Amino acid sequence: MPDPPKEDPFLENHHDEADAGAAFVLQSKGEWWHAGFHLTTAIVGPTILTLPYAFRGLGWGLGCFCLTVMGVVTFYSYYLMSKVLDHCETSGRRHIRFRELAADVLGSGLMFYFVIFIQTAINTGIGVGAILLAGECLQIIYSSISPNGSLQLYEFIAMVTVVMIVLSQLPTFHSLRHINFFSLLLSLGYTILVVAACIHAGKSKNAPPRDYSLEPKSSTRVFNAFTAISIIAAIYGNGILPEIQATLAPPATTGKMVKGLTMCYAVIFVTFYSAAISGYWVFGNKANSNILKSLLPDEGPALAPTWVLGLGVIFVLLQLFAIGLVYSQVAYEIMEKKSADVKQGLFSKRNLIPRLILRTIYMSFCGFMAAMLPFFGDINAVVGAIGFIPLDFVLPMLLYNITFKPSKTSLTYWINISIMVIFTGAGIMGAFSSIRKLVLDANKFKLFSNDVVD
Repeated sequence: MPDPPKEDPFLENHHDEADAGAAFVLQSKGEWWHAGFHLTTAIVGPTILTLPYAFRGLGWGLGCFCLTVMGVVTFYSYYLMSKVLDHCETSGRRHIRFRELAADVLGSGLMFYFVIFIQTAINTGIGVGAILLAGECLQIIYSSISPNGSLQLYEFIAMVTVVMIVLSQLPTFHSLRHINFFSLLLSLGYTILVVAACIHAGKSKNAPPRDYSLEPKSSTRVFNAFTAISIIAAIYGNGILPEIQATLAPPATTGKMVKGLTMCYAVIFVTFYSAAISGYWVFGNKANSNILKSLLPDEGPALAPTWVLGLGVIFVLLQLFAIGLVYSQVAYEIMEKKSADVKQGLFSKRNLIPRLILRTIYMSFCGFMAAMLPFFGDINAVVGAIGFIPLDFVLPMLLYNITFKPSKTSLTYWINISIMVIFTGAGIMGAFSSIRKLVLDANKFKLFSNDVVD
């Protein structure tokens, strides 16, 4: 494995006394279960309510197959990345940022910029999506209470943005540990409620007709399939595992992360499959990009008890705040690496004022984009293709092969190469098909539309 060039300005040393991003935002004080809470919040979110929509482009067999394969691949991928981080720490180079890990192992300053670009796309995309879906949840609650109310979607998005601005002032990633534990419980809670609602809807007299057929046109069917794969990749991805591992108190070993990953994937198994299967079973190829909206159709009665759906919406709304906070941490770390003064206190006036201003600007930008471009399902697909697939399905295998140099005749080497090739191709096709759908949907809406386009 090549040593990082000493003169390379792109590689950051977290021991640098001026590195406030490391000292403040990425404090290393957590236990393995805290990492499990962070991972679960980063992966298991309301995006699982999009899984029935993803199944629309895949059908039963391919949908379940892709869901399972991506689960196995991502667990394996995160395990390999944790081993690389552990190896680097043992060698005296503890990396707390994805970008510095990639630049070190691959020996290229260009990888620094590549990872920063991809992580920024992910952070901003998830931030926009979280605010948009939270605004939609508020709109659903409002519409059920006041069907003829005058408030528009962008107004609910503004309300959510204000709350996010306040919560964003929590100074460190580690300070989110209690919020993220509550987030884990919320994900289990709304999954149980949504599954129960879907079963009730499927057995009620108002059950929608079920059609599981795919698009008859082969080219459209292929595009829909790759869009669906991108959505599933985005749902499984997180793109911030090094930053999560950085929150562990040293030594941040692979064993600690495996325990955290096991906790996370136990929740994934319960939530992903139950939400995908129950939602697609009821609605088939008419599933909405937010299954809650399918259960609360614009015309006709609700397909499940309104109190069940209302409680589910509230749980989703609350968890979205935690997700927005988790995915904003890399952005805050980048901003505060230079804007904060590590020699002064975390809550000193010198550091408090820039933090307040910068985080407010960042959240305001995400809120503005969410209000202007209400494309939740499509944003999810694009972020998955251009963001999560490279960071979570390709780079970890490359980093492992370069770091540990497995024999070219070994099974590990060829498994890693195969995963990289397959998911690089899937990412390219997914990016093309998801951007194509985004362009097609752009013709269906107006700026600051009152409806989220499916």
